[in-house]
Amino acid sequence: MNKVLEFGRKAMFYVRVLSGYEERRIRSYRLQLQKRLQHAEERKAAVRKIPEQIILTEVRRMVEDMQAMNRKLEETEAAINEYFKPLDKEAEIIMKTQLDGEEKSMKEMMKAMQTQALLEKAEADRIATLKNTEADGIETVKIAEANQHIEEKPSASTKQAELRS
Repeated sequence: MNKVLEFGRKAMFYVRVLSGYEERRIRSYRLQLQKRLQHAEERKAAVRKIPEQIILTEVRRMVEDMQAMNRKLEETEAAINEYFKPLDKEAEIIMKTQLDGEEKSMKEMMKAMQTQALLEKAEADRIATLKNTEADGIETVKIAEANQHIEEKPSASTKQAELRS
């Protein structure tokens, strides 16, 4: 009986193979296995991508935080500039006033130095002319003395003329 059952099974198998039923069943089983493998690979890739996605979302969040902070810094800087704008204007006015005062004092100092230089030059010229006149005076005095000396000594011709008279 076992032999008959085994023969029957083999016969059914041959009928299924010849009819293509077994081939279709094998193909569907193979397709089912391929689908399972594909879903498993997709899940595996998704699991691998999760850390990347987490990292990317963290990076995006950090970039957004940094941009928000930059905006806040710019707003704060603008507010600080607006707050100090009147002080800057006052400081600029004070600096201009100081510079104008320094410029005026420098001009006055330059005028004083020029007048001092002119006075010193005039004094030097006066001293030089005095020295020249003193030298000329000494020379004229010497010449006058020499002339007097000459006039005091009678010349030989004047002596003879006096004797004849």
